[in-house]
Amino acid sequence: MENDYAVETTNGKIRGYGRRGVIKFKGIPYAAPPVGDLRFKPPAPVEPWGGVRDTLEYSPIVPQPPAAIESMFGEQREQNEAECLTLNVWTSAIDDKKRPVMFFIHGGGFVTGTGASLDGSRLVLRGDVVVVSINYRLGTLGFLYMPDEPDAAANVGLQDMVAALKFVKDNISKFGGDSDNVTIFGESAGGFAVASLLAMPSAKGLFHRAIPQSGAAHPLGFNAKAGTRVYDRLIEKLGVKKGDLDALRKISSEDLIKAQVSIMPDTGGDFATDRPLRLGPVVDKEILPEHPLDALRNGYAKEIDILVGSNLDETKLWNMWNPNADKIDEDGLFKGVNAIVGLTGKDENKTKELIEVYKEKRKTPRDIMDAVSTDYMFRIPSIRLAETQCVHQKNTYMYLFTWQSPLKGGKYGAMHALELAFVFGVLLPKEIGIFPKKNEETQAISDAMMDTWISFARSGNPNNANIPQFPQYDNKERATIIFDKKIEIVNDPYGKERAAWIDLL
Repeated sequence: MENDYAVETTNGKIRGYGRRGVIKFKGIPYAAPPVGDLRFKPPAPVEPWGGVRDTLEYSPIVPQPPAAIESMFGEQREQNEAECLTLNVWTSAIDDKKRPVMFFIHGGGFVTGTGASLDGSRLVLRGDVVVVSINYRLGTLGFLYMPDEPDAAANVGLQDMVAALKFVKDNISKFGGDSDNVTIFGESAGGFAVASLLAMPSAKGLFHRAIPQSGAAHPLGFNAKAGTRVYDRLIEKLGVKKGDLDALRKISSEDLIKAQVSIMPDTGGDFATDRPLRLGPVVDKEILPEHPLDALRNGYAKEIDILVGSNLDETKLWNMWNPNADKIDEDGLFKGVNAIVGLTGKDENKTKELIEVYKEKRKTPRDIMDAVSTDYMFRIPSIRLAETQCVHQKNTYMYLFTWQSPLKGGKYGAMHALELAFVFGVLLPKEIGIFPKKNEETQAISDAMMDTWISFARSGNPNNANIPQFPQYDNKERATIIFDKKIEIVNDPYGKERAAWIDLL
């Protein structure tokens, strides 16, 4: 540590540290411990402290099951429900310069993850911005939907994000940031959360731009009935009577997570209405009054600039943990695509039609299956969000990340979460999973992506010297920036595949 830095926040004085040109504050509490009577309730204010609080280390994380991506690095972070509602700040100076603020929401399917997973230092050094990352309640602690229980709130994980944004609004100027220029960005569940915040009355005015990455407002998501099924199964598993919230609050977080895992064997990234056990945001009529796409269609977020996109081969990531992934044949392909098509209410004729469209550009049953599932879960929802927002806000932009990871001979392609290393500039000496090796090619792509995200955060316009002229998105030309070895603008990439979903999603 080079120097100590002290900041007086609305809750008390904190001490951070400087290293290599970046000042870091880790584990700053933004809400009261969500335990006891506060479990399943909206975040409560922090009890102010006296003296100086050290914020030199990341806090414990939200109770959660083990995450597959974290296991790549052998990380097992301490979990503690009482100390988890914290945020982290990276900045270049403690002054009144009013730098753009980039507020990151981690992914993990709303059941795993932490704000400590990515370091904001390289964005700070590259663009003189202030970066914030957060922990928020996950799984049953953050998204258990109990509509008949008056003492329990809905979407408390989303409400945690709003509380953290309010902390930023009240305090970020003390860290050299501009509370009137906040960009929220998030990946996977974090992108889904960004889309949710666009439609939340309590989040209004707390941010000004949004970057949903590989996660958007899925047309079939936010289903309250699916949420209540989780509640019913959970209390049955735990032997708790319906409405006995006191009993639920007395169960340890460890036992709660064990029960959650046992009733949810499939926590993949699909937001369909009839996947019965899916934890995440729901339209509860109050915190989230309507589906975000409906809100955007009505111009609810017309003042928000948006940069949205996805990766070309998102679902190939899950093939890492599927030993039978390469064994799929034509019959398996039909069954898999038909299951997805069935979620949209269409029949086998549409399945056959969809497969034929995808065969034009994809070589194997595995590639076709991955492309269809990627588009269902990620790319088409991202396009739907851009389509609705661009009608009201000209500063709407679309990206597609297509750089192929060389891992295992390239079999995972432009997989889910791969773009994060480029956006945060986290390139490693040796390739590990979703984190690529640093070389001339990956560094050039990372520089371009960082500059694009930073430029967008600064002004709502992503254009910069490292990319071609990047037009706004509209529903005619559909201009999209492609991030690959060659960075280029393509109108309506994979347009035939996009068009095949028009009557499905």
